[in-house]
Amino acid sequence: MLDLELNGAAAGRGVKRAVGELSGAAGGVPAGVPGPELVEGAKRRRFTAEYKLRVLGEAEACSQPGEIGALLRREGLYSSILSEWRKQRDAGALEAFGRPRGRKAPHPLEAENGVLRRRAERAEADLAKARKVIEAQGNVYALLGELLEPRDAEESTKR
Repeated sequence: MLDLELNGAAAGRGVKRAVGELSGAAGGVPAGVPGPELVEGAKRRRFTAEYKLRVLGEAEACSQPGEIGALLRREGLYSSILSEWRKQRDAGALEAFGRPRGRKAPHPLEAENGVLRRRAERAEADLAKARKVIEAQGNVYALLGELLEPRDAEESTKR
């Protein structure tokens, strides 16, 4: 039979659990930290072109039996990886791997040109708004001028 112990008795819970079972209580693993039994997923290793060329150079410099095996053990590599890297080097692919991935960075003048274009577009939009406001103010002024003009002056001009 399983030996049972009283976990959380101090907290007044009185929950019976098997020996070695995680309680999940405050005294257990803190929140946000993965449990010690859980293994994180393996991540694929990525090797730079410089590293590949360095290891290939060291492998080709080995002259004694067993030196390549020692190199592979030291670096944590398989012999098939060396074979693949040799094929890549012979095909000229390692030079291509040395280049940064993704889009090329824009020329600094092009970036500055884009900023200046957006600033000019905003200034033109603000100018168009200001012209509309001035036009509306002119219309309001003319309308108020007609409304506030004394009526006696209108009648005297008609006679």
